[in-house]
Amino acid sequence: MSITINLLPWREEQRERRTRRFYYAVAAMLLLGAALGWGIAEFYAAQVAAQQQRNAFIEEQARELSQDIGDLERYQADALRLGEQLVLFQTLQTQRASTVALFNALAGSVVDGVVYQQVSRSGARVSVEGVAASERQVSDQLRRIADSPALGVPSLSEVESDAEGSGRRFRFDVEQSSLATSAGEQP
Repeated sequence: MSITINLLPWREEQRERRTRRFYYAVAAMLLLGAALGWGIAEFYAAQVAAQQQRNAFIEEQARELSQDIGDLERYQADALRLGEQLVLFQTLQTQRASTVALFNALAGSVVDGVVYQQVSRSGARVSVEGVAASERQVSDQLRRIADSPALGVPSLSEVESDAEGSGRRFRFDVEQSSLATSAGEQP
């Protein structure tokens, strides 16, 4: 007796089951891949957004620092300008006493009939232009300047007749002594 078993329908069923399982696995892998891709894309998008926020914060801080640097440079320029003004004021303050001593010495040495028309000073060197009625008054004036303790010996640079012919125009230079400037600074 021979029994024949037909295994063809069973094999067909097995094949269909395996094919279905394969398609389910491929579909599951596709879904898993899509989900994984979407997750990675979201992760990178979050990283990009966080980096953009950091960049915006850094740019804002850089802008504020640039403003602070500009303010600091303006403050430094103002401080430098104020320092220069302070030095100028101190110089003027010390020269004030020297100028007062100079004008006191010049006023105390004026001879009758002599008129100073212009007095200028450059450092300790003083230039004086004036008018006198005669040459005798000019020489008396120069002697009185030389006798003044606040002034040195005058150097006469020119004497000429006045345009009207009534007197003499003269010009001399003299050094203001350091004793006069230091004495003027003491009070």
